[in-house]
Amino acid sequence: MTPAGPRPRRHVYIVDDDEALLTTLSRQLQRAGHEVRAFATPAAFLDRARPDCASCVLLDLELPGLSGLDLQDLLGRSSSPPAVVFMTERVDVHATVRAMKGGAVDFLLKPLDPAKLLEAVAAALRRGTERAAASAERASAVERLAVLTPREREVCALIAAGRRNREIAAELAIADTTVGLHRARVMKKLGASSVAELVLLIERARERGSRS
Repeated sequence: MTPAGPRPRRHVYIVDDDEALLTTLSRQLQRAGHEVRAFATPAAFLDRARPDCASCVLLDLELPGLSGLDLQDLLGRSSSPPAVVFMTERVDVHATVRAMKGGAVDFLLKPLDPAKLLEAVAAALRRGTERAAASAERASAVERLAVLTPREREVCALIAAGRRNREIAAELAIADTTVGLHRARVMKKLGASSVAELVLLIERARERGSRS
């Protein structure tokens, strides 16, 4: 058995206008094995950071210029938004509700508890890993379906709808044997061994389209 290599360092971006806090948080997260980039303003973050869905953004609620909530909204519009953990000095129910509706993983009160901070970041990165895996599966499903001819796509859709060969032949006005050939090609091209696998593949591709 090949020994496992070192665990990849996970990217955490911090946006807060408190320079001392940026330094403290950066050190804590680096000691925990994360790759950290810190920014004092939303403008600097937007200009130099390129977060993706496998990363985490540790975000202050009250920032100069663009607010934390507004920055979360901007990040949410990207094709692969990162997971967000908010930090704040005071409880704001309206802001908390808006942040959670926007997909925030957690809402931490300052001064930050180191254990809770690491737990929240770990949860955000887990969510990011799950999103990245799901995104890859959707992209793969779309690529596999794209190799079908127009007629094969029609047959594929009817197979997924539970139609039998005879019913498909009648609907498309083609011979039963032709449907059988198309079915075999569809299953081979898509690498599906059953109708259930075919349906799952189509659902993954549809999910990708509904989120774009």
